[in-house]
Amino acid sequence: MLRSQEAPFRLDLFPHLELHPRLIVVNRYTGLIAATFTPFHADGSLNLAGIDAQAQWLQSVGIQTVFINGTTGEGPSLSVDERKNVARRWCAIASEVDLNVMVHVGSESLEDCRELAGHAQQIGASAISCFAPSYYKPYSVADLVAFCRRVAEAAPDLPFYYYHIPMRTGVTIPVSDLLREAAAQVPSLAGAKFSHPDLMDLLRCLRWDEGRFDVLFGLDEMLLPAAALGVRGAVGTNYNYASGLYLRLLQAFAEGDLDHARQLQHQANELISCLSRFGFLPAAKRVMAILGVDCGPVRPPLADLTAEQERMLREHLEQLGFPERYR
Repeated sequence: MLRSQEAPFRLDLFPHLELHPRLIVVNRYTGLIAATFTPFHADGSLNLAGIDAQAQWLQSVGIQTVFINGTTGEGPSLSVDERKNVARRWCAIASEVDLNVMVHVGSESLEDCRELAGHAQQIGASAISCFAPSYYKPYSVADLVAFCRRVAEAAPDLPFYYYHIPMRTGVTIPVSDLLREAAAQVPSLAGAKFSHPDLMDLLRCLRWDEGRFDVLFGLDEMLLPAAALGVRGAVGTNYNYASGLYLRLLQAFAEGDLDHARQLQHQANELISCLSRFGFLPAAKRVMAILGVDCGPVRPPLADLTAEQERMLREHLEQLGFPERYR
């Protein structure tokens, strides 16, 4: 259960459905997938060498799959060329340290999405994911499916995951509706990255057609309730520096020790609450630096912690017993 991948399964196991004639072989991702940071130099330029240290760190703490250029990776703040460079470096390193690389390719521009998707396939990524545009939003399921289809077509050999994150995009179309409509239109559709607290929609996604789609959960603060509904794979920021705690949580749940699992979820949420007081992403990057994996500053309009804020953050972390209690 705690491995990042299981044996391949096919999307064409249910011949009674009207499916797209070209169906891709994909893998189900299980366990923890780290949403990685993009490392920058002090001047805000890319620090590609910092990716090497992240990859080695993640492998050392039991992570086998990474999700790059997403929210944690400040993907929307990067240019297309920068995102390509980040993806290229991750894929090159991944082949050396045995990591799977899921590349987020979402953008306001469909053509940028397609360019990034095609590039991900060329450099050997494991899968691609894409969120909905937020400025000119798709207003119907059909519109969203059409957008996803065009993106997925640019990388036909890679599993495609729709990235549902309404708190960022403002697109609230239920994922279960998207999956039902897209099943016959997007041959490489593997599932979704579900970053939303709508557990009813989550369960519908998990249960549709006997669990045909791979649904990866994206809210670390709700991992336990998601696991109770049937989630087996999760993508999150906190898995970069607290993977041990979350792995113990999943293990306790698998063994039926719900009291312990609840205690661990509460402990995890206390860390999330602590970081959120200072601005979650800037604080999370500082946590990585504290652990010896410096990912540099954040990009505007986000702001780095002041010296006083970092001092206070360290005090709060010490009170929580970080990092010892979270390893």
